[in-house]
Amino acid sequence: MKNNWPLIRNKYIWKEINTPNEDENANLLSVSQYSGIKPKAELIEDGDFLSRASTLKGYKCVEKGDLVINTMLAWNGSLGVSDYNGVVSPSYNVYRLIDPENWDTVFLHYYLRSEYSKVEFRRFSTGIIESRLRLYPEQFLNLRTPKIPIKTQRKIGEILKQKESEIETIKEKLKTKIQLMREYRSSLITQTVTKGLDPNVPMKDSGIEWLGEVPEHWKVTKLKYFVRHCARGITPSYVENEKNSIPVINQACIQSYGIKWEAIKYHDKSRTYNKGIIKAGDVLICSTGRGALGRVQVFPSTKGEYVADGHVTIVRTNQADLSNRYLRFLLSTPIYFEMMDNVWSSGSTKQTELNRSEILNMPIVVPPIDEQREITNLLEKKEFEITNVLSVLEKQLNFLDTYRSSLITAAVTGQIDVSDWKEAEEELETIS
Repeated sequence: MKNNWPLIRNKYIWKEINTPNEDENANLLSVSQYSGIKPKAELIEDGDFLSRASTLKGYKCVEKGDLVINTMLAWNGSLGVSDYNGVVSPSYNVYRLIDPENWDTVFLHYYLRSEYSKVEFRRFSTGIIESRLRLYPEQFLNLRTPKIPIKTQRKIGEILKQKESEIETIKEKLKTKIQLMREYRSSLITQTVTKGLDPNVPMKDSGIEWLGEVPEHWKVTKLKYFVRHCARGITPSYVENEKNSIPVINQACIQSYGIKWEAIKYHDKSRTYNKGIIKAGDVLICSTGRGALGRVQVFPSTKGEYVADGHVTIVRTNQADLSNRYLRFLLSTPIYFEMMDNVWSSGSTKQTELNRSEILNMPIVVPPIDEQREITNLLEKKEFEITNVLSVLEKQLNFLDTYRSSLITAAVTGQIDVSDWKEAEEELETIS
């Protein structure tokens, strides 16, 4: 905090409000570490999921300008000054300004959601574990806020809103580029593994409606004719200690970019595990549950033994006729993912299963083995290039989030002088 900024306890700024709601049609507000305070209805339009109590009676009333804090999650920034009238969960705390003429709610919103404040909230929250930390009104009201002239507060608030808007505009452009790159990758893979590399090759009807035409010299057949082994993994007996254990590849390990090694768990080696052993080159298919089901990856060459858990299907192909690399690309296309997720699988939404029989009877298109290798060589090269571009774009997104956070903290704690914003940005670069 800037040395010459006086600090005042929050109990002289805010008072707790506990007005119970009686209106069943009240505007239900959401409290989020990402978006602050927003109407639930807006979040639904953005693709969120509405979870709502059977009644809104007894919820706490909120007026525009009130501060709402999720008592259990203040330490991660789940709070904000509301721009809306509405109601929030009775488990949240609502505060109202005692002297609104001398405080700018935009400045206060940014200050209370800054990294500086999060550290303070964590320090003064009580609880045994992080997920149970609570910031009670007594602790919050005893914390301090910088008491600076209202004109300075407004200046800081205005500039931060402007800069945040600029950052969000850049982020949206980056997100669009990322989405376009992912769509390009999907369309490139689909086109290549179903139509081949030669645009002039004679085509034939595959006889499969969702697959359409394929090169005339390609086989349209079933996966089972090219498979030497197809089985689910084991039901693990997990242990914490890696000693005398064997690493388990679970569904969280199987990602589009490769194997996520940090998601590995460990099985007690004294228990049976032979049927779940994975060999280098095996095609691994996530086979349980929406969201994971259908993800596919080839297991690389590694030292030591690994096993798959019971939610993963191990497919070992006859490499002389069907390349595991080609099969991975084929099954990773949106059309195959859709068929695995919605047509070939069965069961309830959360327990959807893709069983062994459906996998073996999958219709596939099989080019000659030399052509398979050409296709996978090209796609692996392109995938590497696209992944590098995506990595750069995602790093830029992460940098913008870090920059935004540093900017807010530096501005609301007086580390940069907003009276000269050009100079302030140069100071911020030094701070960052």
